[in-house]
Amino acid sequence: MTSVLYLGGTGTISAACVRRSIERGHDVTVVNRGSGRRGLPDDVTVVSADIRDRAALRTALRGREFDAVADFLSFTRDHVAGNLGAFAGRTGQYIFISSASAYQKPPAQLPITEQTPLENPFWQYSRDKIACEEMLFDAQRDIGVPVTIVRPSHTYDERSIPTMGGWTDIARMREGRPVIVHGDGTSLWTITHSDDFAVAFTGLVGRSEAIGEAYTITGSHAPTWNQIYGWLADAAGVEAPDLVHVASDTIAALAPELGPTLLGDKAHSIVFDTSKVQALVPEFATTITFDEGARRILSYHDAHPDAQVVDPERDAQFDRLAAHARAAA
Repeated sequence: MTSVLYLGGTGTISAACVRRSIERGHDVTVVNRGSGRRGLPDDVTVVSADIRDRAALRTALRGREFDAVADFLSFTRDHVAGNLGAFAGRTGQYIFISSASAYQKPPAQLPITEQTPLENPFWQYSRDKIACEEMLFDAQRDIGVPVTIVRPSHTYDERSIPTMGGWTDIARMREGRPVIVHGDGTSLWTITHSDDFAVAFTGLVGRSEAIGEAYTITGSHAPTWNQIYGWLADAAGVEAPDLVHVASDTIAALAPELGPTLLGDKAHSIVFDTSKVQALVPEFATTITFDEGARRILSYHDAHPDAQVVDPERDAQFDRLAAHARAAA
């Protein structure tokens, strides 16, 4: 039985991977601080520890070794350095969750493949992930750490709304208020359900062929942003949402905290070639497109009023952006 340690395990992506690991018969251990919102299967061994406290982590794991360690919680070189100290020599595979946002932005050509350069001048998050990858490949070369890199793009589940405002956008739709869409809404955006992602991810676990390799894991579903907002409106029971299109540069100027993720990722048409991972995991495919995903999102949120959180600051920001766009029209 393959033993897998998940660092994380209750996030949007990692929770789906944990479930799929259990289905595949893996011996799964999850380590986190116990603050995750998503429940874990009964067959999972749960270790409560601060992943950043290396000594506490060693104590909590009591010297255990694992066939694979799946790192969903490292975002900087310091994070990676701590985990290398904890797990080097104690696992047959160290799987690092990077990001497809690390690929060249704007992309020189589509589709994006694993050969596309890693460079993102707009988003520090992406540059940090690139630095983590470089550190891990250096560690593989210098001390033999068995590294596999995974690069997801926009991955969601029923709890996550993939728009700038999240539930704030849904509330505005239902109230008949303007909803801000970046650009003209026609750029293509690859969006992947976490259950589909998990098929490819767990198919890489324990695979010697994956050592020393990087894999893009996204689906083949790439609707426009207008379609994404339209499907959410349909699922929310809104027949004609008031979509107001605002240039991404303008949004970045008037709402600076939204700039990096827009200019560094979402403002561009993004389509991927996933043939590399499919060659190793042929059962991986898109089975959940976003028309269905939107229905699942609204069904979940309508059944959980506590998840229906409107951000008053973002709400006011959208009012200002809508007014700016209409005044400029």
